[in-house]
Amino acid sequence: MTDSIRLARAVADGALPAVDGPILVLRPTEPAILRSVDADLVCWQPFRPAYDQLGQFGATLVEEITGHYPAAIICATRSRAETLGLIAQAWDVVAEDGWIALTGQKTDGIDATIKRLRGVLAVGEVIAKGHGKLALILREGARPDPLDTWRADASAREVAPGYQTAAGVFSADGIDAGSRVLAAGVTPLLKGRVADLGAGWGWLSGEALKAQEAITQIDLYEADRIALDLARGNVTDPRAGFHWADVTTLPKPSLRYDAVIANPPFHTSREGDPGLGQAFVAASARLLAPGGTAYIVANRHLPYEQAFNANFSWWEEMEGSPQFKLFRARRPKSDRKRG
Repeated sequence: MTDSIRLARAVADGALPAVDGPILVLRPTEPAILRSVDADLVCWQPFRPAYDQLGQFGATLVEEITGHYPAAIICATRSRAETLGLIAQAWDVVAEDGWIALTGQKTDGIDATIKRLRGVLAVGEVIAKGHGKLALILREGARPDPLDTWRADASAREVAPGYQTAAGVFSADGIDAGSRVLAAGVTPLLKGRVADLGAGWGWLSGEALKAQEAITQIDLYEADRIALDLARGNVTDPRAGFHWADVTTLPKPSLRYDAVIANPPFHTSREGDPGLGQAFVAASARLLAPGGTAYIVANRHLPYEQAFNANFSWWEEMEGSPQFKLFRARRPKSDRKRG
């Protein structure tokens, strides 16, 4: 990520007008961004690992896009609909005659996004740096009508009966195929206290609760606060609890779970990261009661077997699908044996 480099270049070139007051920054992922602009920054970041990292570097963090700011910086995401929605939201909180800086990578479609802005907003200087671009948007004139469409396109919408998603969340267009495999294979086996790791917008937990009265509690752990808020609306069963958390850093709870279910992510950017799913396997072992069972689904090409060996004394592969492996694991190893 080089959003900070592009911002520093824009400051050095004098492309960002001076402001009186803090600048709102939407979706920053690099702590270095805090040093790239000579102004106080207020950061909105719904992804818990990035939120926590920014906090460790002293960032001022907010959980809602509200208030009034002289300017805003938007770090484009891989979802163009989400990015355009953020631009519309920024317009509504930035003062007239202020500015919005949009920065993003070419691989995430920043060129096409900037092209979409032209003719709708006043796009000023565009800086190319670090395999990406930064565009300055002048907040002037009447509010353009397309902003309403951009906000609507990024908002919650129903993709399955009783379930809503939104632009930018995992599996935004419908039910994930891996979650379907997991639900079909393990829902009849669930009972007692259950943890759903990487719960997304809640489909897996919602279906499990509908099918199994033997479940006494199910806790949904999700790093994306937008997805978790959707899950709160999608899963209204009183047995459900919701936790905005980085699953990979979850400590061992005082009261552990009878079952853990997970469809782990395997990337946070365009590059795959098998270590992320392996960290989910380790987390499931920490959360699981000695007599409990973990059920984890994974794409067939992902190397999770060694993680199961390291964290469980027994595991097997259940019947999955041509695309997905479905694992069942028991007897989590102690911290000493895992270390």
